[in-house]
Amino acid sequence: MKQLYIFSGLGADERVFQLINFFEFSPKFIKWVPPLKDESIEAYASRILCQINSPNPILIGLSFGGIMAIEVAKLIKTEKVIIIASAKGKSEIPFYFRLIGKLGLLNLVPISFLKKYNFITSWFFGAKKESERVLLKQILKDTNAVFLKWALQKVINWENKNELKNIFHLHGTCDRILPTKFVKSDYHIENGGHFMTLS
Repeated sequence: MKQLYIFSGLGADERVFQLINFFEFSPKFIKWVPPLKDESIEAYASRILCQINSPNPILIGLSFGGIMAIEVAKLIKTEKVIIIASAKGKSEIPFYFRLIGKLGLLNLVPISFLKKYNFITSWFFGAKKESERVLLKQILKDTNAVFLKWALQKVINWENKNELKNIFHLHGTCDRILPTKFVKSDYHIENGGHFMTLS
């Protein structure tokens, strides 16, 4: 049985993949670990690499998990890297997020605000059904605040310019966090939002 290594979204876990049928593949979900003080995204990728113990693996990454899958794939040989609702490099991160990073504005936002669920959060993520909204609220509540802020800083300041040759990018046409006009995906999911693995 072929092993899949799955990097869930920012602060999320395997719950966001609960409706996906992996058929003959065996999924192993990478666990997020607390970041070290001032740890770079490259160093973090090197630390979580110990959770992968198959040669030439297939990596799947959702949102922030896609970014981390790419960083891990830069360190090892992989059969394929599949990213969902994510970005392949600096150029696919919306300019307004990168501007927030350059100006250091994220430092002014309280962590409690980032973890707060409201109708705006639901709209951004594209959580339409009540079950999706309940899960999103629970995921935000369960997310480690320090990890959340660290990861957001890494996303908006991500400098990757090297595109992998064996990458496949799935993106929803209604993604409001990473709008399609900023990304060049291999396949568009009609009406898919940032939470489309559930919807």
